[in-house]
Amino acid sequence: MNDAAVTYEGRDLEAMSFARNYHRWILRIFTPYLGQRLVEVGAGAGSFSELLLERPFDSLSLVEPSREMFGLLTRHIETFPNAARIKPYNAVFRQVAETIRAEQEPDSVIYINVLEHIADDEGELRAIREALAPQGRVFIFVPAMRWLYGSFDRLIQHQRRYPKNELERKCEAAGFRVRLSRYFDLAGVLPWWVKYCLLKSEAMEPGAVAFYDRLVVPLAKVAEGILPPPLGKNIILVAEKA
Repeated sequence: MNDAAVTYEGRDLEAMSFARNYHRWILRIFTPYLGQRLVEVGAGAGSFSELLLERPFDSLSLVEPSREMFGLLTRHIETFPNAARIKPYNAVFRQVAETIRAEQEPDSVIYINVLEHIADDEGELRAIREALAPQGRVFIFVPAMRWLYGSFDRLIQHQRRYPKNELERKCEAAGFRVRLSRYFDLAGVLPWWVKYCLLKSEAMEPGAVAFYDRLVVPLAKVAEGILPPPLGKNIILVAEKA
């Protein structure tokens, strides 16, 4: 594999696979910008992919590098409606970008909790731009703020956490025009810092995630919809091919 390959095994997506409110919140922000020919990179077992099927689409390519997660993904796809319009790839994006561009001419490429795993993220952004149709868009969700880098980031092999201006600059340098860029999940900053920076935990307990998803996320979504936060545990960004 080239330097775009990662040893990422999908563990963070797997741990968050049942956080439905959290994923719907992300999708709600993305939806006004999404097209019809979609690519999700780092699809994991398909939990976010399943939500994408609830909106109209012409085609959906799912790219997942982990062999174990890809097995789960392909079995999950069999339960999806419109499965004939879904094509899975067991690869990193740069290995299949030309094929996807030729066969699909995608207008939307989605990276949720993926770009931070890739050593050459700037090269990855350039590859995304090359694969996109004219005026196509990239949708990015990444961990934010270097000072929140902790034990769990190391465990799941995050290369970095992003300052918002750095992510914007890298997208612009790769040939994108940023359409939306904001911090996300202010309420998660303190719990993350305590658990993974102060206490150095290496666990993400399903019960705690479910509690946060059920009780905190609905309130946070409303609050951040009214007033975008000055910082957050993550960054959500949409950029258009210039």
